[in-house]
Amino acid sequence: MELHPLFPTVVATERMAIDPLTLAGQMQTLLNLRGEAISNPDEGCAWTGDLHGIWQLHQHPDFQPLADEVMARVWMYLERTGFDLDQIALHLQRCWPVLSTTGQVVGRHHHPNAHVSAVVYLSGDGQGQDGALCLHARHQLNELVPGLAVGHGGPIRDHHPHNQGLWTVNPEPGLLVIFPYRLDHSVGQNNDEESLRVSISFDFVLTAQAASAPAEFLAPHPHQWQGCERQLS
Repeated sequence: MELHPLFPTVVATERMAIDPLTLAGQMQTLLNLRGEAISNPDEGCAWTGDLHGIWQLHQHPDFQPLADEVMARVWMYLERTGFDLDQIALHLQRCWPVLSTTGQVVGRHHHPNAHVSAVVYLSGDGQGQDGALCLHARHQLNELVPGLAVGHGGPIRDHHPHNQGLWTVNPEPGLLVIFPYRLDHSVGQNNDEESLRVSISFDFVLTAQAASAPAEFLAPHPHQWQGCERQLS
């Protein structure tokens, strides 16, 4: 019997080299940007810059080169997943830091405002004690009987590759992860009392190119949009 695992969700990973001195400077910059705040605002939730006005980190001179590298790899991701790059424009919509201290997590969520999401880690030892990235299956098509895959003594073996509800990635400096926006993800608890978990998140949007008449399935390029002023009564 041959099994055919159809319709994969494509997640890309790459270990990018980051100069140690550059990394140290970036870490210090993020600590300065965070200031005295350490959570979001619940003490058990990691500090995320986008909720504190820091959502354009790609424009900061300390992070522009990193953002350029990520953009180049997102283009590669799009090409390798079947996109005709001559028909689309790619936009970096927002970029923000996430800092997690001992005991903190990031709850399960996805980014409906984007099309492609990415994260680069500035910390970690590859073991995941400071909080693994968890990618969640939104639907487990092979559980056959709804609800079996949640476990609790059910007949599906744990961690079987054809009934996998969760995939984890352990952070380490320079690790890049790229994935579709709709993929639910979370961050496990930081159990390392001596480690600050640091990552940079990116959201990208695809549109038609500025010089083309947009097809129905792609939004026109933002240069072709018109703002609508509110008429005050």
